[in-house]
Amino acid sequence: MLKAQRVGGLLSVAWEKQSERKTQYVGRGRGSASREKRVIKTTRYHITHIARQEDKIAALTQQFGWKAFVTNAGQKQLSLQDAVLCYRNEYRVERIFNRLKSRVHIAPLFVKLNDQIEGLTYLLTLGVRVLTVMEFVLRRSLEKEQATLPGLHPENKQKVTGTPTAERLLKAFSDVSLTIIKNAVGEDILRRLTPLSGVQEDILQRLGLGASLYRQLEIQDTRN
Repeated sequence: MLKAQRVGGLLSVAWEKQSERKTQYVGRGRGSASREKRVIKTTRYHITHIARQEDKIAALTQQFGWKAFVTNAGQKQLSLQDAVLCYRNEYRVERIFNRLKSRVHIAPLFVKLNDQIEGLTYLLTLGVRVLTVMEFVLRRSLEKEQATLPGLHPENKQKVTGTPTAERLLKAFSDVSLTIIKNAVGEDILRRLTPLSGVQEDILQRLGLGASLYRQLEIQDTRN
């Protein structure tokens, strides 16, 4: 308990051991002189005294609120204030690595040659960069206009956000589909693209893409 609550050395605890032995017959039914018996021993510990180690508690309290920062950057290059700010923004870098591992699944790599490993790593990091830039550009647009986006949280239809994640932006287009019907000779006779919602059009506009780029998917390419 002292270890779990992280108070080891801060409390002085005394206890006593209490043991009880009880004899009972094995199995069911009435006992007899020839029937087998067994002894059950019960042990419990009773705390008799707890005392605070005030000197150790006071010494530990003096350390509360302090944090050590270690860097190889000189003071002229990185002041204490800048070092603290860099540390507080560290989650952004960690979030990129989390995406690399959980979103684009960089591991395991089912390749063996070094150039294959290097090439696939470059490709996957490129995907992470696309996610990061997409998120940055759209958040900057929303912040500039003091606007928010609705409809990105299916679990809460009324929720709006000014800091959407790239994953939620992509999920907003999960219902998009392109239907192509061909004739007997393989020629397209019908191409139908899911119409964009207002939120989807807003996202494309803020990303600098525009709805016209999306609608080009529905245009048949007549080039050979």
